[in-house]
Amino acid sequence: MLRALIFDVDGTLADTESAHRAAFNHAFAEFGLDWHWDEALYTELLNVSGGKERILHYWNSAQPGLRELGTGALQDTVNRLHELKTAAYEEAVDSGAVSLRPGVLKLMDAALAQGLQLAIATTTSPVNIAALLRHAVGPDWRLNFTAIGDASTAPIKKPHPQVYLQMLAALQLDAAQCLAFEDSSNGLRSAVAAGIATLITPNNYTAQHDFSGAMCVVPDLSHTDLTQLRLWHGEHRAATQKP
Repeated sequence: MLRALIFDVDGTLADTESAHRAAFNHAFAEFGLDWHWDEALYTELLNVSGGKERILHYWNSAQPGLRELGTGALQDTVNRLHELKTAAYEEAVDSGAVSLRPGVLKLMDAALAQGLQLAIATTTSPVNIAALLRHAVGPDWRLNFTAIGDASTAPIKKPHPQVYLQMLAALQLDAAQCLAFEDSSNGLRSAVAAGIATLITPNNYTAQHDFSGAMCVVPDLSHTDLTQLRLWHGEHRAATQKP
């Protein structure tokens, strides 16, 4: 029954959020803004999916007077801030500041060896995905994935299921044949809305999220193999199948 594994990126494949937060703060300083996102604030801002959306949300809620720039200039500024942030994040990843979470690479290798398809369903940008996986897997990392959905292909961010629906279409599989890996409530809601059973591996930024509806919640993938996943997946499908 299980034929594909679909992975979120930030917080799921790797503990990236601290590096993202530092990159945002670097961009703000480089742009001449006195903004600083500490860990508590950034944890709250993670409820907003997407980097540009996060900047705009903060701007509108915390600095409403700056909207005097006008809509066009405001969006241009957000875009430039995000470019600076992305460059800083890519540099951090290339320097080895971010690595895959325990068990991720082993599970991916086992899945490929047993003929399962791999896909990515994320709200982050293609540049961020490439930076992380190029460093962790190698220059041919893209060959491991049948399909990739990201901010460029799925503009409606999680918790909307758009990116997961796109991946089901690309994989040519039913939701019941797939398993999603997420770390946040928005990600969980997105996958579940597409009908996909979801395994959660929380991190420091998402540990307090509501994970009701998840197939299971585990600290990481270091003690999880395909045999266990197939068992959990089958039990979850049986328990949630409509009579």
